[in-house]
Amino acid sequence: MALNVNVNSDFSMQEVSDVIRSALALDERLAKHKKARYYDLCKDFETKYKMSSDIFMQKFESGDLDDLDDYFDWYAAKKGLDHWNKKLNILSGISL
Repeated sequence: MALNVNVNSDFSMQEVSDVIRSALALDERLAKHKKARYYDLCKDFETKYKMSSDIFMQKFESGDLDDLDDYFDWYAAKKGLDHWNKKLNILSGISL
């Protein structure tokens, strides 16, 4: 897929490209950090409850689990992990 960038300024394409590369690199570092943090949270819950996060999500979303606060925290952590993993995959596939 191609992406067009329109720049309404007097900056050179090299300057614009450098800024975009820098922004993407920063976003990738943030995504890696967030993914690792949510991964650790999920692993802690998996160890505590002896269940994978994927199985937990199936049971949670089907209503098969109690309303423990931990379960809501785990749900949020898994959603966060999935979000940052997706974002990192997108960022990893971008080349300029």
